Amino acid sequence: MGVKPSFAYLLLKEHPYGREMLRQILSEGFIPSIVISEDSAIADEEREKFLKRIEGNPIAPTIESQLADLSTQGIGVPHVEVAIHNSEQVMPHIADLPLDLIVFGGTRIIRGEILDHPKEGVVNSHPGLLPDCRGSASPAWSVYHDIPIGSSTHFCDNGIDTGDLLLRREVPVKRGMTYEDLCYETLVLAGVLMKEALMGYEEGRWDEMRHPQGESEHPTFRNAPEDVLQVVYEKLAEQKYAHYID
Repeated sequence: MGVKPSFAYLLLKEHPYGREMLRQILSEGFIPSIVISEDSAIADEEREKFLKRIEGNPIAPTIESQLADLSTQGIGVPHVEVAIHNSEQVMPHIADLPLDLIVFGGTRIIRGEILDHPKEGVVNSHPGLLPDCRGSASPAWSVYHDIPIGSSTHFCDNGIDTGDLLLRREVPVKRGMTYEDLCYETLVLAGVLMKEALMGYEEGRWDEMRHPQGESEHPTFRNAPEDVLQVVYEKLAEQKYAHYID
């Protein structure tokens, strides 16, 4: 095996998406050099939104408890909180770290100096199939537009979910699955794909894994309004979504 990457892990404070991803990557021994959480009104809003989206499904342990577990093994990972994930707030914490990567575990859109700092780039997992489903509320828009549902791991550039792909995989959607189930399945898969992407890095396979996304016939989606969600709930209840496996 090769060498595990040195990386910073950024997420909105205690976001369920980031909690699951940290659990997944720690399970294969990928330990961040630092965890930087954004503690803000946006973080609170996004966390509550995701908790509602995956209602009824299990949630990974908190970031604090996962880091405490590492500490009992003699592994100390610094955890700092910032008011916003921008270069002014984040760079002082990472400027002197020899980072191979930055891993995003559920953040706002981040641009600028942060993206240029790590040697091998910044990677993110997105709960939608790229390039078909960029932006927000991917499971909802996937059902609404009959796009296959899945998750993708990609590099971050200055666009929105437009950087080169490393991995993408569909979620097998069965009849009877709810919108909350689909949000949960894409959340878990996003963490799994990040873990697999880091394993690919360790094995020296990123050059063969990396490829451009190509274009999408769909726009970059914004958060799904209530009328769209109503259509989504009805399509799933009536089993009219186009991509069931059963």
